[in-house]
Amino acid sequence: MSMKMALQEMEQGVGSPAPLARGETQYQTVPPIESVMIHQPQSMEAEAIRALRTRLAAQHLREGRRSIAVCSAAAESGCTYIALNLAVAMAQAGVRVALVDANLRDPMVADLCGLPLEMPGLAEYLTSDSMGMAEIVDAGLMPNLAVIGAGEVPANPQELLSGARFRGLVDQLLREYDLTIFDTAPANVCSDGQKVATMAGFSLIVSRKHKTYVEDVKTLAKQLRADRSVVVGSILNSF
Repeated sequence: MSMKMALQEMEQGVGSPAPLARGETQYQTVPPIESVMIHQPQSMEAEAIRALRTRLAAQHLREGRRSIAVCSAAAESGCTYIALNLAVAMAQAGVRVALVDANLRDPMVADLCGLPLEMPGLAEYLTSDSMGMAEIVDAGLMPNLAVIGAGEVPANPQELLSGARFRGLVDQLLREYDLTIFDTAPANVCSDGQKVATMAGFSLIVSRKHKTYVEDVKTLAKQLRADRSVVVGSILNSF
């Protein structure tokens, strides 16, 4: 399915599951991904993710923007939840998506996606000059979705995410995928997320109802803009 066709299908209806691409069959076994889009496709949460998918398709992807960093002002805002489910939703609509766990402080994507324990991740790639991107990508979980886990937690995550090797990886992902989604560490823990958002060029802020302070979200938005990342929107998460 072409990118244009995928976007047209997403815009037909917020709550309608996207049809399969021509020649594409539904996966025979349920992928080991902890996603409401797979296990609870008719739930309120899944409908909300589809609504987000439609908004991003109309306001972000149609403009040719191929990457986005999902950021949060504080821990437990649901940043990983949004990044993972949005990636699955986009893949279900025929968009070729790469989901990258750039939270090198407290990574969760590998566990939520059931990646092999022995599989290297982003940290190993960034500390090696010889490792290729193919060695850290798991593209067999479901059609149109590629996942890169964080790997072993490194001692110097901010330096790794600020380096030329990470920039080169981002450039390669932008060439090979329709959309790359980065999960990031919360801003009240470190500034890693801002570094990733600068590399991605665009960011989406996630906050949690009754937990995240409005002023913290405003501060994060200002910091992201100061670091030359375009904030495409914000999400109030209550799941």
